[in-house]
Amino acid sequence: MAVEEPLEIRVDGQPLAVTMRTPGHEEELALGFLYGEGLIDGPRHAGPTADFAANTVEVAGPLTRDPGGRRFYTTSSCGVCGKGALEEVAVSSAPLPEGPVVQRALLAALPDHLEQPGFERTGGLHATGLFDARGRRLFTREDVGRHNAMDKVIGRALLDGIVPLGERILCVSGRLSFELVQKAAVAGAPILVGVGAPSSLAISLADDRGVTLCGFARGQRVTVYTHPQRVRGAAGTRRGPAVRGPAASRP
Repeated sequence: MAVEEPLEIRVDGQPLAVTMRTPGHEEELALGFLYGEGLIDGPRHAGPTADFAANTVEVAGPLTRDPGGRRFYTTSSCGVCGKGALEEVAVSSAPLPEGPVVQRALLAALPDHLEQPGFERTGGLHATGLFDARGRRLFTREDVGRHNAMDKVIGRALLDGIVPLGERILCVSGRLSFELVQKAAVAGAPILVGVGAPSSLAISLADDRGVTLCGFARGQRVTVYTHPQRVRGAAGTRRGPAVRGPAASRP
């Protein structure tokens, strides 16, 4: 079965967040989470604490901005739970680069190249993978929380010195929610692909932040919802039947 346990993230000894996650890659998770919230601007030293070593991770400060006394609690199903106001959700992100132009077929095939041994064993984990513009997988992370899986990938990319992700592609194994688009935009990823459907708010945010958002990537098909200029073969967009706002391009 998929393992779910709490993880407390501390900065300079002060508790800041608790998230429900699958154990493993705690340092990456903490760094990716803090970066996505705009609280750090680059890699930091992170590691387990002496007490509750398995479920507490310590990150070196200082933070790049004051969280204002806020404390974060996120579950495996919700990456923005516990935030007091909608304006606190919309973390600012720098303008995205033009990014690569890739074939539609390459994007459609990305989910087939996600490495998901945990899902194959349990059927209970989400995955996020980071790919280059040629479709080569750089690494994948799994977690019970889809937002945690992306945080782990972004944290790894921070440690590897490849953030912003200007020439790379993020791919997720499930639906595309608001917080995943936000995390991708903050990390500078110009293209985000998902196996499932995006929400209306995810589409609106991707359109606003300049992210090429692609859903229903299965087999040889993919739906391009926003900024199709990065997808070769996505010309002649039309509105999808369940989409409000930006047009969706279908094969």
